[in-house]
Amino acid sequence: MFVINPDSFLMPCYRISPFTTEHIASNNELSTNDFAIAYFNKKFGKGNWQFTYNGRGAIKLAIETYNLAPTDLITILTTSNNFYISSCVTKEIEKVCRWNREILPETKIIFVNHEFGYPFPDMDTLVATGLPIIEDCCTTFFSQDANEKIGQYGDFSVYSFPKFFPIQIGGLLVKNVDVVIEKSVLNKEESNYIENVLSYHLANAKDLLQKRKVIFDYAQEQFSNLGFTLRFNTSEKVVPSLLLLNNNSIIHDLNALKLFLTNNGIQSSVFYGEDAFFIPNHQNLAITQIKYFFEVIKFYLENNNE
Repeated sequence: MFVINPDSFLMPCYRISPFTTEHIASNNELSTNDFAIAYFNKKFGKGNWQFTYNGRGAIKLAIETYNLAPTDLITILTTSNNFYISSCVTKEIEKVCRWNREILPETKIIFVNHEFGYPFPDMDTLVATGLPIIEDCCTTFFSQDANEKIGQYGDFSVYSFPKFFPIQIGGLLVKNVDVVIEKSVLNKEESNYIENVLSYHLANAKDLLQKRKVIFDYAQEQFSNLGFTLRFNTSEKVVPSLLLLNNNSIIHDLNALKLFLTNNGIQSSVFYGEDAFFIPNHQNLAITQIKYFFEVIKFYLENNNE
């Protein structure tokens, strides 16, 4: 049995991130480990990357490298070409200059958001423009395209660790050009925390990815029984950061569904601009917890979908 509409003091908490309260203790108990350092040196080259406090910090450092004027323009492109874009991105750009969603003659930089783990479909065309590119890989840590070049097309790529690992802070800035960039402001404890948590989970990445696949495949099958479909096509090279579903006009008010899910301890959001929504899907969920998500949404359909 699953309790729907629980007392607010007895509500579960399922986040888009795999972080849970229990990880406060387990992360603190991890021993010193430099596996992550070796991993990133091999993947990106020694001296070509640095940890940041979060993904926003990585975006900030990348943008500041270009010495942009307030009137300059950064064009944001996304995998879906939907107008939806996180304020985490736009607010960092707005601190420096303007942004829009279409390449214009005055575009100074292309900011490519590989959305929800799904790579932008035509990076070669963007490279051919000759414009500088920043790749937002915050939700695309493990995903790749057919060319195996995601994160390498642009001058910079930025990552956010909480999207894939049970960690409370941590971003990554990678440079693919020979420039000097400002050092991120992290104290020793913060750096050690990020390094130790990532080292533990990257050393077990094969198991992590297998668990994510099992949960994703099961969730996809279950929600298809309610008529929902995947917003993006998947492939072996794609590791989604969450479960993004086409609503197919089933839910009459997606914002009301979002509130209902929140009141039942499930973080979610509407994919604004489209008839779609997303819910958590990661390695720290169990099959039974996906069943809980299913039953909560099924209950909403049967009792609240007016």
